[in-house]
Amino acid sequence: MSIDLSQFHQVFFEEAQEHLAEIENQLLAMDLETADAESLNAIFRAAHSIKGSGSMFGFVSISGFTHHLETLLDKVRQHEIELSQDIIDLVLESVDIIRAMADILRNGGEPDMDTDELVHRLEAAGNSVKSAEKTVSTDDEFGLFEDDVPAGQAAVDEDFGLFSDEPAAKAAEAADESEAFGLFTEADSQPDTPAADHKPAPKATAKTPTKESKANVEAASLRVSVDKVDQLINLVGELVITQSMLLQTGKALDPVKHEKHMSALMALERSTRDLQESVLSIRLLPVSFLFSRFPRVVRDLASKLKKEVELVIIGEQTELDKSIIERLTDPLAHLVRNSIDHGIERPDERVASGKPKKGQVTLSAAHEAGSILIEIIDDGKGLDRERILAKAAENGLPSHDAMTDGEVWNLIFLPGFSTAETVTDVSGRGVGMDVVRRNILELGGRIEISSVKGEGSRFSVRLPLTLAILDGMIVSVAGEVFVLPLGAVVESVQLLPERIKDVQGRNPLMQMRGEYIPLIDAAKEFHMARAQEAETATAVVIESEGRRVALLVDELLGQQQVVIKNVEKNYRRIPGFSGATIMGDGSVALILDVSFLISHSAA
Repeated sequence: MSIDLSQFHQVFFEEAQEHLAEIENQLLAMDLETADAESLNAIFRAAHSIKGSGSMFGFVSISGFTHHLETLLDKVRQHEIELSQDIIDLVLESVDIIRAMADILRNGGEPDMDTDELVHRLEAAGNSVKSAEKTVSTDDEFGLFEDDVPAGQAAVDEDFGLFSDEPAAKAAEAADESEAFGLFTEADSQPDTPAADHKPAPKATAKTPTKESKANVEAASLRVSVDKVDQLINLVGELVITQSMLLQTGKALDPVKHEKHMSALMALERSTRDLQESVLSIRLLPVSFLFSRFPRVVRDLASKLKKEVELVIIGEQTELDKSIIERLTDPLAHLVRNSIDHGIERPDERVASGKPKKGQVTLSAAHEAGSILIEIIDDGKGLDRERILAKAAENGLPSHDAMTDGEVWNLIFLPGFSTAETVTDVSGRGVGMDVVRRNILELGGRIEISSVKGEGSRFSVRLPLTLAILDGMIVSVAGEVFVLPLGAVVESVQLLPERIKDVQGRNPLMQMRGEYIPLIDAAKEFHMARAQEAETATAVVIESEGRRVALLVDELLGQQQVVIKNVEKNYRRIPGFSGATIMGDGSVALILDVSFLISHSAA
């Protein structure tokens, strides 16, 4: 019976990315003076797995190119050639090529990039054999088997693990077909390498616990399509809504006569909440998936700018929604690059100012009050207040000396703003920081800056843990129910006529603690007619991007956790609303877009 291998293509692409990340991380953490055999073997096995799996699925471009990389790595781990910085650079460049090939194949294309020059460099590097004479003992021949048999088996095991449950007899038959599948090329290639070139290997038993541990971890995990997880989350969301409806109905029952029913409803509420939390946790991934790409970014950019930079990562096991991680990659990459380019000084400048020669950029993540806080901190020269104000005045932007530091720092988020003297491929065009803030706001988050001249800067990004649920304040406007994101609500106050000041052609202003803030009548904003004017009105003060407005509503109905529904998928994008939810009584309530309301009030 033939097997349609195309169904496993997605698994290959995911595992290839993991293997490439493993190669990158091992190389970036490696000390040339103390490179250990375990790390070198891990790098080799990762490349071998990519080559073998690529060959099995017919991805000739990947398997063919990776074969040359694998050959070089094999010589490095066998100590036939010295591991040098040039070889590390060459391997990292090869990783980029393989990653690009995989991306093209994933999208249904066929890689047509010219790799001849890079292949030539890989072969040339592999031919630079040590000149020193090597001596061997008789034991070396046995060391060959102790080293390579477990390593070869590990490579076979890592080629997907799709067939790990096959009987041993079938596995033996499969070994005869190794030429076709490329799964056992390591064993086939051994005769080409003289036994004398091998150094004594560690005992196989010393490595066994590590490999067994990894196998156990892999056996305990299951790859599931994100679409299936999303479908499960949606179903749980529907269950939450149904449970909320039942609870709403139960409130009309006499608690004395229907004690058992009320008890069952409360138990259902607890179980539903636990189920919701468990299902939502499936989408959570450690931010190490996000942070792991930055050591390479820092290394390459620091080398390009002739700077010495150390990257410190804190809280990499902190969990965040997968969809947020995917959309946060570019904004964080820009902030990290900005810290290195604009923040960290050159080594001679740092020494002259009494700082260590090597600069430091810190990436940290932590849970804080139901949200996640990600910070990018550098010990560079900090933001220059006077220079930012001068550049703002030069560009005709509203600014004055009485502005607070926070207001001055926020100027860098304006489109086209840049203090760079020259335009380079790294910075200077004023494109990026405004996009960074917009992307973070679209995720329901916010970004803040603190900086001390001469000491460094801190960019703090606060985000919701998930995009599936929302803590909201429920308000009533002209008989309709709306939801305000609780994180954007500062306070609510009773609106008194004497606190309102009319402004011709603009929204009225509300006086609050000695200052005036714009007052938006939600009913007028959304073209709704009130049946009658309420005797009392409430103003909810909301904040976004450091700006506040007061939203006039009829009544506060309470706080509630709601399931977010995407309006665009079923209708179209509605200005002023970021989504919708279904309330306990079955009615639909729209979720207000705070950023839109605030920006619209200034138009």
